[in-house]
Amino acid sequence: MTRETGVLVIGGGGTGVGVARDLAMRGVGVTLCERDGLGQGTSGRSHGLLHSGARYAESDPKGARECIPESRTLKRIAGECIRDSGGYFLQVTGDDPAYFEEKRAACEEVGIDFEVRSGETAREMVPALSSEVERVMEVPDGLIYPSRLVAATAKSAREHGARVRTHAPVTDLHVEGGRVTGATVGGEAGGENETRIDAEYVVNATGAWAGRLDERLAVEMEPAKGVMVAVPYDGLDPVLNRCREPDDGDIVIPHPEQAILGTTSVPVADPEEYDREDWEIERVIEECGAMVPGVEDREPERVYWGVRPLYAPDEAEREQRGISRGFFLLDHEARDDLGGICSIVGGKLTTHRLMAEAVADHVTERLGVEAACHTAEETLPGADDPTVLDRYVEEFDARGPADEDVLGTRVD
Repeated sequence: MTRETGVLVIGGGGTGVGVARDLAMRGVGVTLCERDGLGQGTSGRSHGLLHSGARYAESDPKGARECIPESRTLKRIAGECIRDSGGYFLQVTGDDPAYFEEKRAACEEVGIDFEVRSGETAREMVPALSSEVERVMEVPDGLIYPSRLVAATAKSAREHGARVRTHAPVTDLHVEGGRVTGATVGGEAGGENETRIDAEYVVNATGAWAGRLDERLAVEMEPAKGVMVAVPYDGLDPVLNRCREPDDGDIVIPHPEQAILGTTSVPVADPEEYDREDWEIERVIEECGAMVPGVEDREPERVYWGVRPLYAPDEAEREQRGISRGFFLLDHEARDDLGGICSIVGGKLTTHRLMAEAVADHVTERLGVEAACHTAEETLPGADDPTVLDRYVEEFDARGPADEDVLGTRVD
C-alpha cells in the first residue's frame, strides 16, 4: 500500500505533534507517525516543569529568553494542560550566596520577573519549606501535564487536517537521487502490512532517538537519563528549585496530592537500554529533603526515568549538565548531502511550540508555501475541560508517568 502526504513527521512527542499542528494550520498536508502512543519518549517522562527561563538565565541567556514568551503562550492557550503555580529558587544553608546574586542579576538582564524574599517570609507562605532556607527568589515558573499537552496538540493538528498515526514505527527511509522521498511504516498505519508513505519533505522529531533513525543522518546525540520520584504530599504550591549550580535532586514539582522529586543526569549510550539504579532514587530523595523536610520519610508512589535529548556535536567530553538545553534545526541537505529531510533536536517541553514554528518555517520555505504561523494565537481544543483533555489522552494513547496521578481513570 502506498500513501502520499506533503510532509511526514516522524516522532510523536511534544515537538513532533507541535510540528504537525503548525504545518496543518498553515494548510500543508501532514502525516505524523509515532512507533508507540504519543508522548511516550522524553515528553511524557519529564518532570513537567514549565520554565520561566530562570533556571538557565545565567548559563544560557538565549535559552532563557526563549522560555519567557513561550511560558506565557502556553499559559494562555493550554488551559488545564498547565498549572500556573509560580516557583521559588531556594538558597539553603551552605549554598553559595554569590550564585544567588548571579542568578538574580541574570534574571534582571534577560527580563524575567522576580521578587526576593527572606526565608522567614517564604516559610509563612509555604510552611513546608526547610528552616535552613535562608532566602528565596520568586519567579513565574509553573508546571506542565505532558500527557494532556501532547494529546491536545495532536487533536488540534487532526482538526486542521493532519493525519496522526500511533503505533506506526518507521522501518526505513526511502532515498532517490540524493533526496529522502518518504518512508516505510509498519503497525497501525499499514494495518497488518507495512505501508509506503511518499512525502515531499520529512521531519525527524524523534528526540533522544534522532541519531538512530537512519545511519545516513549525522545527528550527534548525547542522551542522559534522569530519575523522577513521586511521593505523597498535599498542599505544596510553588515549584521549588535549589539555587545552586544544577545538580542531582534540585527540583520539586507540586501536584495536587503528590510531589515529583527530580532529578539525576547520567550519560547513557542507548536511550532505551540503561540501568535504573537505586542510588539515583536515594540521592534525589535525600537532596530534595533539604528543601522540603519529610519527603525522605514518605514511601514513593511512582518512580520513573526519562532520557534528555541532548545534542552535542562538539561536546562529547563536556559534563552532561553543561550541554546546551537549546534546540537545533539540522538541515541534512547542507550537512549530509541528503535533501528532503531535517532533524529538530535538543530543547525543552516549554519551548516545543517555538521549535515547531522554526521547523514549519523551514519546511514551508523548502516547499514554496507562503503561510504564517498562528499556533500561539489559537487555544488548544478542550483546554478548559480536564475531562475532555483526558479523553484525548486515551484517544492518542498519550498517558505517561509524569502526570499519571492527575489524569482521569484509564479507559480500557
